[in-house]
Amino acid sequence: MNNKVMLIQVFVVLFLCINLLQITTFFSKEVFYSTMRYVLFAVTLVSDCIFLFLADILLILSYYRFTIQMWLCLIIYIVLSLYTFVTPATLTAMTLERYVAICLPLRHTELCSPRSTLHGILIIHSLSSLPCIVVLSIFFASASSASYTQGRLCTVELFLIHMWLGHLRSAINQFYFLIMCITIVFSYVKIMRAAKAASAEDKKSTWRGLRTVGLHAFQLLLSLIQLWCPFIEAAVLQINLMLFINIRFFNYITFILAPRCLSPLIYGLRDEMFFHALKRLALCGLRKKH
Repeated sequence: MNNKVMLIQVFVVLFLCINLLQITTFFSKEVFYSTMRYVLFAVTLVSDCIFLFLADILLILSYYRFTIQMWLCLIIYIVLSLYTFVTPATLTAMTLERYVAICLPLRHTELCSPRSTLHGILIIHSLSSLPCIVVLSIFFASASSASYTQGRLCTVELFLIHMWLGHLRSAINQFYFLIMCITIVFSYVKIMRAAKAASAEDKKSTWRGLRTVGLHAFQLLLSLIQLWCPFIEAAVLQINLMLFINIRFFNYITFILAPRCLSPLIYGLRDEMFFHALKRLALCGLRKKH
């Protein structure tokens, strides 16, 4: 196996282990699964695990030129397309939760109740499925029934049967991320104003919330750049194949793996309550082994 592919396997296994440990930590205390920000954090962890696992399978299939039947590729595409949007959409919801907690503290209990959390998760998944529904509606209308049993190399391009469909998909993606960016910038500005006006005892938590929103914005920026990668790669492919392979590897590490691995660092390690529960769980596991 190529050294680059091996390196990606190491990263993916490491990040999956970290995420699974944090998902276990989430279920270890009632306060975590009854508080909106922790529930949304758990949604991003599950979303990232599914995305990383399936993206890695596609990478291995592509590297070894394995073909699979179209119906199986279709299922993988649906799940990957959904969770491409679920994580950034959930990050946006987490930013709004911080905005409500800091700028509208009296309404926080009402707006961020367990019922509202459940509704929010359903809305996130519904909105995240729309781009996939648009692409597949056109694909189903054009593809023959025999094509579903044909063996193909599984890539997203299989479902973009018209050139304009690729442009439409890109436009929808850019629109979604534009709305998310506007929401995060709005929340950041509002929290910054609240931080400046806060009393000395409230300043620490307010500035902490501001830093968290800033980190979410950075994650979203990396996710947004991911949408431009195919255009850059297509242009480079016309110039030099080796350069194309190197750029694709860099893009995969920087704009696909990295954004999915920042959530554990932002919430899992920066949140004191969650970090202590995580450390206790990890230490208990090590003691049992000894």
